[in-house]
Amino acid sequence: MNTSVPLLRMQGIVKSFPGVKALRGVSLELRAGHVMAIVGENGAGKSSLVKTLSGAYEPDEGTIEIDGVPLARGTNAAIDAGVAVIYQELSLINDMTVAENLFLGRMPARKGFIMQREANQLAREALARVGLDSVPPWMRLGDLPLNKRQLVEVAKAIARDARILVMDEPTAALQSQDIVNLYAVVRRLRAAGMGIIFISHHLEEVFELADSAVVMRDGATVGARPMSEWTEAALVQAMVARNLESFYPWEPREYGDVVLEVRNLVSAPLLRNASFKVRAGEIVGIAGIAGAGRTELLKTIFGALPATGGEILIKGKKIANHSPTEGVRHGLVYTSEDRKLEGLVLDANIEENIALSSLKALANVGFVSGARKRKLARDASTRFGVRASSVLQVTRTLSGGNQQKVILGRATATRPVVIMLDEPTRGIDVGAKTEIYAHMVAMARAGGAVVMVSSELPELLGMSDRVLVMYRGSIVTEIPREKAHSEAVIQWATTGAGA
Repeated sequence: MNTSVPLLRMQGIVKSFPGVKALRGVSLELRAGHVMAIVGENGAGKSSLVKTLSGAYEPDEGTIEIDGVPLARGTNAAIDAGVAVIYQELSLINDMTVAENLFLGRMPARKGFIMQREANQLAREALARVGLDSVPPWMRLGDLPLNKRQLVEVAKAIARDARILVMDEPTAALQSQDIVNLYAVVRRLRAAGMGIIFISHHLEEVFELADSAVVMRDGATVGARPMSEWTEAALVQAMVARNLESFYPWEPREYGDVVLEVRNLVSAPLLRNASFKVRAGEIVGIAGIAGAGRTELLKTIFGALPATGGEILIKGKKIANHSPTEGVRHGLVYTSEDRKLEGLVLDANIEENIALSSLKALANVGFVSGARKRKLARDASTRFGVRASSVLQVTRTLSGGNQQKVILGRATATRPVVIMLDEPTRGIDVGAKTEIYAHMVAMARAGGAVVMVSSELPELLGMSDRVLVMYRGSIVTEIPREKAHSEAVIQWATTGAGA
């Protein structure tokens, strides 16, 4: 390997689609043993750049070199040159074994016969390098938990002798300990001389792992520096062309009467005892570590989980909530932390998704009015700024931020009294986050009560009027905004007691 030239050089990459210029002369260099973060809003060109590197897209202009040698086009050429891409949606086959996934299309063979013993041995070696020594190569992949399947993707790159590893939002579906484990694997690969491109919306991950960061905006690179020369404020400003101070558009508001009261709510086995009140116009944040019962609390209030004890009152009236349908009827709405699994019908269009909770209200003599449904969807799309060709666009094709806006459009279409948001900005870019925050403030300003669960402390502290902290299924404290700081929240969330 020639160390005088970069491991990867992309020069002047241009890629256009009908009506869209996705990449506008992008250039970057990656050296062996280096982690480069690529950050930017959805639509900034990150995915197009990765697909051009992997051979999925043919660039209109520009060159790609690996070790100074021009890269032939096509996905096989990129793989043969040592490029491996791990996408947010895993490209593994659950019904095949771990070894078969590692060597898919390239199983060791001799005279037409697969050498299973050799494949298993090579698989063990690759798995060991990512900390999966205990995983049998002959195990069915689908029987592994998601966090281990994510590491199998990394092992797959190692098994193919990859020298350039691209990781696209690799932590999006992982819990905190799994993320720590993934960090350790990335550091080992970097130390072994692999060049790594790390794409993430989480700036704390960028500062934790990366040696340098490249910022993309509108299909172009607008900044490339070592991490020692970046600050979080500078990164945000480069990504969205506005200051960090405008990140959380919280404002003081007048609060109305109590509209939601929860008394000693229980839903076995996780939710043990929760009591709190929310007033009209308030934004109340709920903090806690994974497994503390935050999601279970919201789902129980909404009627998606059965309450086995306690009471729920809406505007002072006790309600018996046995289903989400009843929850909506009582003026409640809940948006799931997993928008793809529970929040949206991905293969339906925007109109159908927005109208989903309002079909009864849109019906006339038992038939849903197409005109009223279309108007509802258009009004909600306009109100939330959904970027799409029309309300007939399939929801799956939207960016994460726009999918989240569709969910909010559906949620507010029912004119709820209480809006419960579970991880409302998970997996969306910085620019889309600020838009979602602005909508939350607008909901509260209009008199809605907003309850938000978030695993991102800056988000909770930046947007909440009060923070409730959960520990082992119970709400253990309430912290007003002026006294809420990260140390206090973490102390309560991890011990159940104050300092």
